[in-house]
Amino acid sequence: MALKKIINRPADFVDELTESLLLAHPDRLRAASEDRRALVRADAPVPGEVGIVTGGGSGHLPLFLGYVGEGLAHGVAVGNVFSSPSAEQIAAATRACDGGAGVLYLYGNYGGDIYNFDLAADIVAADGIRTATVLGTDDVLSAPPGKEDTRRGVAGLFFAYKTAGAAARRGDPLEGVREIAQRTVDRTRTMGVGLSPTILPAAGEPTFTLDEGEMEVGIGIHGEPGSHRGPLETADEITDRFLTEILGELRPSTGDRVAVLVNGLGATPLEELYLIYRRAHQVLTERGVRIHRTYIGEFATSLEMAGASLSVLLLDDELAGLVDAPAASPFFSQGAAAPSRPDRDAPRQGTAPVTRSSSGQKDGPRRTGRPSRLRAVLPAVLADLPGHAEELRALDARLGDGDLGITVSSGAAAAREALLALPEDVHPGDALRAAGTAFASANPSTFAALVGSGLLAAAAEADETADASPAGVARIVATLARRVQERGGARLGDKTFLDVLEPVRQTLTEAAEGASPLEVADAVVSAAARAVEETAGLTSARGRAAWVGDRSAGERDPGSVAVLRFVETLRAHLG
Repeated sequence: MALKKIINRPADFVDELTESLLLAHPDRLRAASEDRRALVRADAPVPGEVGIVTGGGSGHLPLFLGYVGEGLAHGVAVGNVFSSPSAEQIAAATRACDGGAGVLYLYGNYGGDIYNFDLAADIVAADGIRTATVLGTDDVLSAPPGKEDTRRGVAGLFFAYKTAGAAARRGDPLEGVREIAQRTVDRTRTMGVGLSPTILPAAGEPTFTLDEGEMEVGIGIHGEPGSHRGPLETADEITDRFLTEILGELRPSTGDRVAVLVNGLGATPLEELYLIYRRAHQVLTERGVRIHRTYIGEFATSLEMAGASLSVLLLDDELAGLVDAPAASPFFSQGAAAPSRPDRDAPRQGTAPVTRSSSGQKDGPRRTGRPSRLRAVLPAVLADLPGHAEELRALDARLGDGDLGITVSSGAAAAREALLALPEDVHPGDALRAAGTAFASANPSTFAALVGSGLLAAAAEADETADASPAGVARIVATLARRVQERGGARLGDKTFLDVLEPVRQTLTEAAEGASPLEVADAVVSAAARAVEETAGLTSARGRAAWVGDRSAGERDPGSVAVLRFVETLRAHLG
């Protein structure tokens, strides 16, 4: 399929999109970051109101950034096409939306987004900003009943924006807004069908293929496979498929009220969407279910994918009132929620300028008055890490997607730059915080987010002590590993870099009193190398490597090798 798109350079697609939105809607939106990947309401933050921040990959308009407005979300972090935004972009949107009542993260259930939003929560916690999270999980066929919390978030996320946004606007506290959003998610189900693929601007190739006259039932908004592929059916037959699954889970009773959303995936005529609604109205009415509100159009797309989805929200009295509340964004309007037009030259209430250094700390990094060994050594170590990029790429290509070399190289370069911007006597906690934030934001992959999250936890541990003894460093490594385990879900023996961090921690803990730094470093390198080789024979149980099953046995874990190369390089620079 030839690439036919009205774009300029594919690499500029997302940046030109956000620039276009800001130019077209200056009364509604403003940038909250220099790269224009964090966008917020023009009047954000709203003092005393819970902020709602969403985010995800581009290519789904109006999903995510189209629902920033009154009675909806307050801000959004914008990733590349079908890719997660970075933790720093999410953090920038969070800071700009915090009116003092905390911020709700509301987005779809996708791994990269989860890791980066969780890391952003760690980053802004250092600024005293409270956060809570609700994930959209409405895609019925992406996981069976009993595993609803693993399902994808698709068009039904619109309902959560609507109810949570209305709850925030009426003044509910953070926990109350979170509960409304979660209740909405729990009572929403979506099912979709794809008729033709989308073409990624950067790749120029379709995300999947369908033969002439075929349809894919249950397809995801990134082109993920569905549960059934077969001949194209009629509008009524497709709708009946949708409702069989949706109503089988929601189980509405006679007299119950629902909100119905018929969504086009990007290239489906509005007339066809109305045919789906016609059949849905017939079936629901025959069952005695009342349709309280109807939404028909494009609410969550996949660039130019042809297809449609049907979402149903089973309402209670409170949710019905929240769904009815006014709302307004550049892409959605309901009722009398007129956009605010703040005076651009007047200072916004609650938004006094805050000075933050590259460490993320208010009022600049802390200084100890003594040269920091960490600040002195780490930049040199990080400068050498890109030399291992090809080795890490090749290892990762055999078990995953081959991006670890790029992740480590770009992350190391960003962390080095952040450290060099700090004073030589910077507090160790602020140095680790700066390195972690920069590493994670340089390339928002799962590995980068986990390492960044671990380093932020380690920074909090270092805040409490400046102990540079082996035992003190062991506590920092233990804290890092614990956070990685919490966020990634891996356990020892799953063949991840946790299996290297643990012997490193143990070696530091057991270091002989009076041992020289070089002797300790030699022991750490030996322990890490043994762990890499001993775990090579295991089968990977977490991450992308787990997908290759038994073929992972005999291969060294790429993340573990990255840790080994780091401690080896550190040892070389200590000598």
